[in-house]
Amino acid sequence: MSGLLTLRGASRAELEELLDFAQSFVGGSVIHRGGAGGTVTTVFFEPSTRTRLSFEKAAHHLGAHVMSFDAPKSSTAKDESFRDTILTLTAMGTDVFVIRHWLADAAELTAAWSGRPVVNAGVGKREHPTQTLTDALTLRQRFGHLDGLRVAIVGDVGNSRVARGHLAALPTLGVELTLVGPTPFFPAVDPWGVRKSTDLDSELGDMDVIYLLRIQKERGSSAGIPSERGYARRYGMNEERLSMLKPTSVIMHPGPINRGLEIDGVVAEGERSLILEQVANGVPVRMAVLSLALGERR
Repeated sequence: MSGLLTLRGASRAELEELLDFAQSFVGGSVIHRGGAGGTVTTVFFEPSTRTRLSFEKAAHHLGAHVMSFDAPKSSTAKDESFRDTILTLTAMGTDVFVIRHWLADAAELTAAWSGRPVVNAGVGKREHPTQTLTDALTLRQRFGHLDGLRVAIVGDVGNSRVARGHLAALPTLGVELTLVGPTPFFPAVDPWGVRKSTDLDSELGDMDVIYLLRIQKERGSSAGIPSERGYARRYGMNEERLSMLKPTSVIMHPGPINRGLEIDGVVAEGERSLILEQVANGVPVRMAVLSLALGERR
């Protein structure tokens, strides 16, 4: 693969091979086996904690050098163009780019300008492919399989890169997806063809996983709900709703969480929450993706 721009179109065998490779990094690092070397440059034009740091930690574990580009403190504040930024970082010796940007084609442009493998860490209203792989790995570890799992993705689907990645890949792995939320959170034109529901309570008893999405206030999500209190009352995961789930069902959230809005703190920190497992698995998944991308440079 030329980095990782999308999971759309990947076969089940390809996705499972990636998950198996990521699993091989769980609980350890390849730095003791010589590492992959090279230079990984993280280019984030939007805020991030989990994704950025896990990519950087993954690169360190692989024995790679890391250059971290901080847009607000860079020459982009002096009107340097995105293209010139990428060309400059390429000239400094970047082997792999990891990019987050508000432009939908930022990853493709970076690959074209640099001639280097590029990993999409969330661009425009596209996918967040490594989050999808992370969540798939976390579910496979928990349940031992993915085939037939019923997953409700709850909340701000229309603005969610995570949801797009899940819709692109999880059905290929045998997962049954249902989108849940208020009608304004669904696109006016349905590009997905999966089941949708506006009533979370009616779905709880059938689901193996309740996957909660962050309300993205910076992208105008709040305009789609009458009030945060009203949203929490209808779609927030609280102890009462937790009691309506099957005993084996789990809660997931890609973070950062809005406590008291999408999820109550006691649920987020409860034994049925996989939120911290998701965070931990982000490192081996990104090790796998970067290892493959770094191998392409040779």
